Amino acid sequence: MKYKPIISNKNMFRNTSRVLIIILLSVTFSIQPSCNSGDKNHSFSGPGDKLPSEWGNNKNLRWSYDLTGRGWSSPVIYGNKVFITTAYNKTKPPVPEEEKPELTPPPPPPPPTGGIKSQPAVPQGPPPPRVQVEDTTYKSEVWKWEVICLNLKTGKELWKRVAFEGYPRIGSHKGNGYASETPVTDGKRVYAYFGMTGIFCYDMKGKLIWKNDLGAYKTQNSWGTGSSPVLYKNKVFLQIDNEVNSFIVALDALTGTEKWRVSRDEKTTYSSPFLWKNKSRDEIVTCGTSARSYDPETGNLLWEMKMGGKMSIPSPVGDNEHLYIANTGGPDATGSLSSVKAGATGNITADTVTLKSSGVEWYRPDAGTGNPSPVLHKGLIYLLASNGKNLTCINASTGKTVYSQKLDKVSSCWATPWVYKDNLYITDERGFTYIVKTGEQFELISQNRIKDKFWASAAIGYDAYVFKGVNKVYCVAAKQD
Repeated sequence: MKYKPIISNKNMFRNTSRVLIIILLSVTFSIQPSCNSGDKNHSFSGPGDKLPSEWGNNKNLRWSYDLTGRGWSSPVIYGNKVFITTAYNKTKPPVPEEEKPELTPPPPPPPPTGGIKSQPAVPQGPPPPRVQVEDTTYKSEVWKWEVICLNLKTGKELWKRVAFEGYPRIGSHKGNGYASETPVTDGKRVYAYFGMTGIFCYDMKGKLIWKNDLGAYKTQNSWGTGSSPVLYKNKVFLQIDNEVNSFIVALDALTGTEKWRVSRDEKTTYSSPFLWKNKSRDEIVTCGTSARSYDPETGNLLWEMKMGGKMSIPSPVGDNEHLYIANTGGPDATGSLSSVKAGATGNITADTVTLKSSGVEWYRPDAGTGNPSPVLHKGLIYLLASNGKNLTCINASTGKTVYSQKLDKVSSCWATPWVYKDNLYITDERGFTYIVKTGEQFELISQNRIKDKFWASAAIGYDAYVFKGVNKVYCVAAKQD
């Protein structure tokens, strides 16, 4: 079916300082227990029935591994191996981060006294235009990008490889860095993508098989990159959205040669592509100002849909019949959520009145989506606010809110939650993991904590979790009798 592609609104992304905190974590968006890597989930080996429900720095901690570099990429588990990626500034090596107490907001000012009533402040004309000054110090810094393989049972370093050492090719916000993309593996090779630094393929023993430089392009406000690769049927898919030349590309997983490339009418985004295996076909779905679906074999556009919200950060989640696509809100907009039908074709943007279309079951412009990707479990969708202060449960069939629960004690959340044994696990940046019972009634069961700073999502093994903090990698596992 031929149709006119949607032209994105170039002004959709506002240059506001509050938005810069989002960059980090598309990283995080690919580690949801879903088929994001094809026939097998190659981002983790999959949970068994012996994962721990309690952990901490001194409880059920199997091992920890000190990190030299930084990076918001999530760890990846395959069999008895753990893969991590980092990058660090050799010119100015990072120092261990210490926990900072949360600040208590100051009390409100006292009411005015005397006979004169206070008057609201009157704006004195339009504010002056904000000038974005690019930080170019990166051009004089030497960085090192590394791929590390650890033993899941012992934490021993099996191998470490320097993918690249030299000057960064683009700027990156200090809160992001240069290793925000989560690697992926098929058990024979591991693919480490470092944004504008390139993609590197190693065998399981650390031998470099191939590498590919796909170019270096400026990102919004030089905030850097964060979209992770997807592996499917001997192809590696990369969504490379930026301010200059956005495109999606499929590489031959065995050789790194380009199979196809499609230009995208998008600016910088941070969400990762999603492989949707539904009852009609297999699709590679990307988000941005518009959501788009591509044929994995040819790159042909299958459907597209204008999105609400402000920033493209979360990745979708789906089942055999529907795909649920979320876009993060902003300072003046709530995040949206859409339910797309399997087999959709053409322009399926929802009608502004009915909030439906031929390919959209329902559309919620006010869903309240945050940076973490949505979680789908037993007909319910769970949305976590970026600041961690609210959890929304939505009926996947109707799009209606089941409950919206305040989480006063939860700090900011970048990591995507996960479900294990009908419990939802939420990890905030302070290392607290809150365990919530799934279902139509909110119930907080318990909480655990590892003291570190966490923006990466957890990797789920057969009998262990692996958490990647700023200072260390932690493996927690229940003690066996």
